[in-house]
Amino acid sequence: MPKIKSNSGAAKRFKKTANGFKHKQSFRSHILTKKTTKRKRQLRGMKQIHASDVPLIQRMLPNL
Repeated sequence: MPKIKSNSGAAKRFKKTANGFKHKQSFRSHILTKKTTKRKRQLRGMKQIHASDVPLIQRMLPNL
């Protein structure tokens, strides 16, 4: 049998945690001058994936 491959795009975007998966927030890469400091600060860090999306990500990342 061939090996099961992970989706390489998903592997770059999601990290496994004890409680599920975490991901970087969007709207933080460019055009930052018009966004308020508060908005940019709150977009920092990682967020948990919603419980309804976890099965989709587990299917894309079977080896994690």
